[in-house]
Amino acid sequence: MAAAEYWFYHLEASTLEGVLPGLLEKTLEKGWRALVKLPEDKLPEMDSFLWTFRDDAFLPHGRDDEPQSDLQPILLSASTESAKDFDAVFLLDGASISNMEGVSRAMVMINGRSQDDVQRERARWKTLKDAGAKLAYYQQDERGRWEKKA
Repeated sequence: MAAAEYWFYHLEASTLEGVLPGLLEKTLEKGWRALVKLPEDKLPEMDSFLWTFRDDAFLPHGRDDEPQSDLQPILLSASTESAKDFDAVFLLDGASISNMEGVSRAMVMINGRSQDDVQRERARWKTLKDAGAKLAYYQQDERGRWEKKA
């Protein structure tokens, strides 16, 4: 299987909470299983948010520290180092995964309001590019629409 594609999403007009649910919904529509990797201190907040982000919808998900986590269509994790058995991986707040075997696409979310975040993800981009990874870069315009830049 080919190596994962890395799609970088540079948030400018929206917050992570404003775009992540839509991206996860599209992932599920493809029939893909998703792993959301984030820092441990943000896990409870994201878990709660995905159940309540909209009055008329929720995203079926679980945490890797809960029973039957292997059955979840969307899994939240602070500790997972292997993305095996996932089609899509979302990397939040600088999170990374050492084993991307079998992953079709990794989405790297960049907080455009944080220079530290931007610099960290520029370094990740360079490392992946030097390793020959397939990359795409999307940046929001002033209206929040995604424009492919690279």
